[in-house]
Amino acid sequence: MSTEPRLAEVAEPEPAQQAAPGTDQAVKETLEDYTLRFAPRSYRRWTPMVVATTALGGIAYMADFSIGAGIGLAHGTGNALLAIAVAAVVIFVTGFPLAYYGARYNIDLDLITRGSGFGYFGSVLTSVIFASFTFIFFALEGSIMAQGLKLGLGLPLWLGYLVSTLMVIPLVIYGMTALSKLQVWTTPIWLLLMVGPLVYLVATDPGTVDRFLAYAGTDGDGGINTASVLLGAGVCLSLIAQIGEQIDYLRFMPPKTEENKRSWWTAVVMAGPGWVVLGALKQAIGVFLAVYIIAEVGASAAPEPIQQFKGAFDAMMPSWLVVPLAVVLVVISQIKINVTNAYSGSLAWTNSFTRVTRRYPGRMVFVLVNLGFALALMEADMFSFLNGILGFYSNCAIAWVVTVATDIGINKYLLKLSPHAPEFRRGMLYAVNPVGVVAFVAASGLSIALYFHALGDTLQPYSPVAAAVIAFVLTPLMAVVTKGRYYLRRTDDGIAEPLLDEDGNPSAVTYACHVCRQQFERPDVAACRTHDAVVCSLCLSTDKVGDHVLPAAV
Repeated sequence: MSTEPRLAEVAEPEPAQQAAPGTDQAVKETLEDYTLRFAPRSYRRWTPMVVATTALGGIAYMADFSIGAGIGLAHGTGNALLAIAVAAVVIFVTGFPLAYYGARYNIDLDLITRGSGFGYFGSVLTSVIFASFTFIFFALEGSIMAQGLKLGLGLPLWLGYLVSTLMVIPLVIYGMTALSKLQVWTTPIWLLLMVGPLVYLVATDPGTVDRFLAYAGTDGDGGINTASVLLGAGVCLSLIAQIGEQIDYLRFMPPKTEENKRSWWTAVVMAGPGWVVLGALKQAIGVFLAVYIIAEVGASAAPEPIQQFKGAFDAMMPSWLVVPLAVVLVVISQIKINVTNAYSGSLAWTNSFTRVTRRYPGRMVFVLVNLGFALALMEADMFSFLNGILGFYSNCAIAWVVTVATDIGINKYLLKLSPHAPEFRRGMLYAVNPVGVVAFVAASGLSIALYFHALGDTLQPYSPVAAAVIAFVLTPLMAVVTKGRYYLRRTDDGIAEPLLDEDGNPSAVTYACHVCRQQFERPDVAACRTHDAVVCSLCLSTDKVGDHVLPAAV
């Protein structure tokens, strides 16, 4: 007879004999937006379109205009547009399986990564990569806002950096509930201010289009060059980790049913990998506005979005209205994206810290940590060496996202060596899974070596291609070599109730955690090793002595 714990019914709460200090408070803090855990059906009360609108509101950032301008100025319009298109295709293809898993199983990208080749502690590596993404782009957006505040209000840049950092704190404290309202009502204003000037310039001065298409760049002769395209694509691909922020919203999608499947799929595609369509258009607009500004003002101001839109507004409205509107556009954009950067970054840091230390300090602590890193980058004038930072970072981000996407697409569905349903709970996973960790480390390490000319100048532009190809090849290869044995430490979590309902959605049956005495839905709990009861995923993570963690299956 098996001696492993098994529960057939919902357990009554028992006294918390091994609760970590502050566990009750930690649990309460995570229940606003389900930090570190599965997002339950009872909380996911938004329609698919509201979730999609909220998620797309987070990509209102101005960095795309700077990225596009930088590539266009260096390599010319033709190379820039090809680079943008190449990057967009890669981001869409790799983002699709990740977005689907996040929306279908209601977990964030870190929780997906744990069960998709990295293991319980192995995904700490990628959490740090994602957290770095959020503060790098927070710093970039904060720099752009500071430029706007300097133009509009005369604030010195150092003070603008501080203002842009501090103003998001009140907005990011309250999680998804507050963010959904902010993103929905600001999106129409943002779209009008962004699209209006472009339409006006093209309609009133068709010559701007001819100058845009003919622009040769400072480093080329206007012809298409493979190295230039790949260098530009590498910068654009630094945005591949944006799918993690999209999933931070998509995890709140309602269950997929026969009745809502059309709107459900539309929302997932549009707000998941579909974000890159709007992102690529913004990058192309950035090239267009930069070329326009060069003709009207000069090259020095061309990469700055505030100057791009000031020049565009100046052509279509009274001078007294130009600067205020440009500043409003920049401020709205910065707030929309940086509340997302601060929010997602705090989740990533908290996730890593809690797993490593088995202690939950509260998400607000890591909001401040993330903002501190971002402020330091801004004060160091990261905007002046933007493309270098993004080109380097993209190698790590590509290696991570391609590894997870390949594990889902090939190892789960084609080779069937990776468990189909994602797993993230402590005790169910091995600490480290060599499939994802080896593929990620090899892909990022070799591509970074290429980026820094370790294998010669000729191969340097191919570093993003190397990151993607190595991750794509090694992920299934490692799964075959290890025969998939390091995905699950055990397959039985000790609870008779199935994880998924008859429609394939996570079960809504609730259980009471006997440590924190809160109710949680089926995917967020596992049987306790020492009690005839269940324990939620956060209490398992913070169990310092391991009394509640199920043993490895024999």
